[in-house]
Amino acid sequence: MYSVVIPAYNEAAAIGESVAAIRVALAATDDVEILVIDDGSTDSTAAAARAAGAVVLMHPHNVGYGRALKSGILAAKYDTIVIIDADLTYPASAIPLLIDRYALGFDMVVGARTGHHYQGSIFKGPLRRLLQFLVEFSAGRAVPDANSGLRVFSRNTIVPYLPHLCDTFSFTTSLTLGYMMTGRFVHYLPISYHQRVGQTKVRLILDALRTLQYIVQAIIYYNPLKIFLLLTLITTVLSVLGFLLAAVTGLHAPYYLGIGGLLVTIVIFALGLLADLLRQILVRTGSDRGPGRPVD
Repeated sequence: MYSVVIPAYNEAAAIGESVAAIRVALAATDDVEILVIDDGSTDSTAAAARAAGAVVLMHPHNVGYGRALKSGILAAKYDTIVIIDADLTYPASAIPLLIDRYALGFDMVVGARTGHHYQGSIFKGPLRRLLQFLVEFSAGRAVPDANSGLRVFSRNTIVPYLPHLCDTFSFTTSLTLGYMMTGRFVHYLPISYHQRVGQTKVRLILDALRTLQYIVQAIIYYNPLKIFLLLTLITTVLSVLGFLLAAVTGLHAPYYLGIGGLLVTIVIFALGLLADLLRQILVRTGSDRGPGRPVD
């Protein structure tokens, strides 16, 4: 028994074929619910989805990819949830493979995109690699695809995370961090990635900045010592450069810069220890109800 949640905004050209492909992929499965969340579309997305046999939930206006997914997850009939985009970029044929792997006991199984359509433009590629580095630094493990939109997970498990996950494009990245930084078992399966039907809704710079914001928030909340260690690395490098420059030139100013950098490093490290101690106290006392902390 599965609920497939599809967020859709002006996807009339693709949604019917997308729903049909999912039905074919899950034809051997009993009790499959397909939910299309029409996020304020101005075209015939809702009508096309209904004609294809999907249940349609409608937002009165566009509120974002993540918000649409949240609505679908909360409205889902079954506990096992599959999310997939409406634009035919993700192969519906991969869904049974993800479900089979999920049945082995993982908290979430994610389709890791491959192929030249995933590589993107000359600007998107380096930006994606930078964000991937930051996600891996935050999570402390390899993350093949931080924001893949094809996933399988439990409704009951994800619900406590929802209030603190991003309402827009970065929903999947914040979900990845939330699960990984709270010890959930996340597994990746390589999948092909196809050219989308219609225009992309991603705003590259704005969405990248919002993703960066959520990454920093996740580090500060789940493991604040990491962000302070990163800052101390920067100040330590500046301090060492100051001492080296003073030794080479004999000038006093670089020496004072080195001393100042060393003092700032000590202060930042101490603040990091205090922040981590506060986090542990909040967790132990049950006062912590932030992102990803399941409520008892």
